[in-house]
Amino acid sequence: MITVLGSLNMDLVANVRVMPRIGETLIGNAYKQVPGGKGANQADAIAKLGGKVQIIGMVGDDSFGRDLKESLNRDRVDVRYIKTDRNTPTGIAMIMVNDEGDNSIVVVPGANFKLTPKDIDDSLEAIEEGEIVVAQLETPIDTVRYTLKKAKELGKYSILNPAPAARLDDELIGYIDLLIPNETELEVLSGKAIESELDIISAAKILIDKGVKELIVTMGDKGSLYINGNESRIYPAYRVKPVDTTAAGDSFIGGIAVALWQGKTMEESIQFATKVGALTVTKEGAQSSLPTLKEVEDFKGLNQG
Repeated sequence: MITVLGSLNMDLVANVRVMPRIGETLIGNAYKQVPGGKGANQADAIAKLGGKVQIIGMVGDDSFGRDLKESLNRDRVDVRYIKTDRNTPTGIAMIMVNDEGDNSIVVVPGANFKLTPKDIDDSLEAIEEGEIVVAQLETPIDTVRYTLKKAKELGKYSILNPAPAARLDDELIGYIDLLIPNETELEVLSGKAIESELDIISAAKILIDKGVKELIVTMGDKGSLYINGNESRIYPAYRVKPVDTTAAGDSFIGGIAVALWQGKTMEESIQFATKVGALTVTKEGAQSSLPTLKEVEDFKGLNQG
C-alpha cells in the first residue's frame, strides 16, 4: 500500500492563446473543471499505474469536494481518509494554459489548509498500512512534518515533493528518504543559486548532509538528475509535443512511488516515471491527463539524449 498525504483541488482551466499581461483582459478559447490538487494527482497517478493507494486529505462540504472524492474513488483510490470541513470550501486552482502547453496557476487552498496533526492521528492506520508515504506542501507544513515524523517512527519509506517551493526546517528535512524537487524548489530549499548541473549536485549535497537519503531533481524537458551521497546521473526526457504540462511533475512522482513499491530499482523507477511524465504532457488537464499502465508499457518514445 502507498499512502499519500496531500491536497485535493478542483482545477478551473482556461485555454488561452498567450498568457495575459498585468491589467490585460483576454478572450479564452475553452474552459473546463478538472479534478486536481498535487496530492490527489499523485494518488490518482499511482492508482492508474496499478498501485494500491489511499489518500489523507481534507475537502469542503460542497459539490467540488464530493466530485473530487467520487472521481478518485472511480479510479480505485481509497478515499476513506479524506475528511470534510463544513466551514471551509474545497480548494481550487485557477489555471491558464497557452498554445505552447505552458501553464500559469493560482491555488486557493481552502479546506486543504485545515488539515491538522490531530487529523493525522485520527488517520494513523493509513500510515501504518503504507509501505511508502508520499507528501507535498499544499497542506500545512506542521501537518507534513508530523506525518513524515510518524512515517519515520513506523519505519516507512518517505517521499516528499517540496511544492510549492518553501524553506523547510532541518527537523522536517531529516525525516525525508527521497526528495523530488524541481530546480526552483531546490534553490529555495538549499539557499544556493542554480545555473548548472554542478550547482544542482552541490545544492543536493547540502540537503543530503541534513539527512535526506537521495534526491531526484526534475528539469522539465531536460529530464531529471538523480543524486545520493555517492553518485549522480542524468536521465534524459523523451521527445514529445507538449499539449499541457499540468500534473507532469505529479505523474512523475506517482510513477516513482509505484515502481519502488513494486520492488523496482531506483534506475528502473526513474526510467518508468520518465515515460509517465512524457505521456502526461501530451494530454490536457490534471487527473484527466494521467496515463494508464498499459499506455506506459506501450510507449515507444525516443529520449532527448
